[in-house]
Amino acid sequence: MTAMAGPVCVRHPSRETGVRCTRCDRPACPACLREASIGYQCVDCVAEDARSRLRTSSRSRPRSATVAWESPGGPPLVTPILIAINVAVFVYTVVQAGSLSDNANAPLFGQWALQPAAVAQGAWWQLLTSGFLHIGPLHIAFNMIALWVIGRDLERVLGRVRFLVVYLVSLLGGSLVVYLFANPMSDTAGASGAVFGLMGGLAVVLVRLRLSPRPALTIIALNVIISFVVPNISILGHLGGLAFGAALTAAMVYAPKSR
Repeated sequence: MTAMAGPVCVRHPSRETGVRCTRCDRPACPACLREASIGYQCVDCVAEDARSRLRTSSRSRPRSATVAWESPGGPPLVTPILIAINVAVFVYTVVQAGSLSDNANAPLFGQWALQPAAVAQGAWWQLLTSGFLHIGPLHIAFNMIALWVIGRDLERVLGRVRFLVVYLVSLLGGSLVVYLFANPMSDTAGASGAVFGLMGGLAVVLVRLRLSPRPALTIIALNVIISFVVPNISILGHLGGLAFGAALTAAMVYAPKSR
């Protein structure tokens, strides 16, 4: 048995070869070489080059993003959770009051409903908790339907965290306006301020996308008119939530990407 005089193929040790890969400089037989831009490369180097190109292409491919620089996610999550919380609180007040239509008699309303005089004396939590109380089935039905219709689309655009921030800031903004300008002894409850804030946010997003905001503005105008015409509706809370929600959404969708 005679030993081979020259180098052997790196993949086929039984094959003697005088050719080397121009990339890794390892000896390779003709079956293991592929023509390259300069010379020949072994199949291992060709495969590694293909993997490297694929990784580079994946990193450089631009990701789609919304006007709030948010990657489009899955189905809305925050919106149904907020609806569930509101409905749960409503059911609790119905059980407490023993009445579906007169649930405002529940003791929880005395603790959670927004009364400016009570807030001034330290009941600051009412600025937030009042937004999760509703008086009667129609009140919560209208607000939750509006929250679902508007929230599911706005959440996809803003992203879950930003959407939740807009909702809560709108709620607190509406409550703050009520606290500052409403009758100190009045009681206010409902998610309408937050919902109006989402309406304002939706109008801002439509303008940012260069779409007609007329449908959103029409809905806002009708709700504002209803707020003035129908008694026992907090117009201050509605307008306050609208202003805070629109302003915050504008800051989000018009801010530079770096911020």
